[in-house]
Amino acid sequence: MASEMVGRFGISRAEAVARINERYQSLDIEPYPDLMCHEDPEFWAHGAYYYPDERDRLPAGDVHADAAIDFTRLRVRPLPPQGSPVWTLRPD
Repeated sequence: MASEMVGRFGISRAEAVARINERYQSLDIEPYPDLMCHEDPEFWAHGAYYYPDERDRLPAGDVHADAAIDFTRLRVRPLPPQGSPVWTLRPD
């Protein structure tokens, strides 16, 4: 997921990991087969980076599935606060 975010959004790995930690830290994830097993890393990466659009859609990382989404209108989630425990890697 972090590698997807670095490649797709042009952010550092430290930022990607902090965004992932912040966004998904409160999920109650059970052993297989759980919710994380049903989507690709691209899907989860978009959810950690963007807010859903006005129709409550997030990109899935698939060109065909995302064709109706206007990426220019998607709002980027704010950076987690510096010094927050979600920053587990040092910024580059």
